[in-house]
Amino acid sequence: MSDKALLEGGPKDLPQRIVPVPPPGNDVKIEWLNGYEHFRATPRQAETDEGRLPVYEWWERTELPS
Repeated sequence: MSDKALLEGGPKDLPQRIVPVPPPGNDVKIEWLNGYEHFRATPRQAETDEGRLPVYEWWERTELPS
């Protein structure tokens, strides 16, 4: 099993698309532009420059308090 995941969707200018895999059952949460981008695991995998990785798909954004 890979220790990295590929992120799909969300902001086009997100700086990283390959990130560490969270513990099982957890989403990937990326802090970005005064909020968090949330990605959920999918059953899919994708070939990348770093090998075959699980795909996490964007599903929501939460804003940080002002």
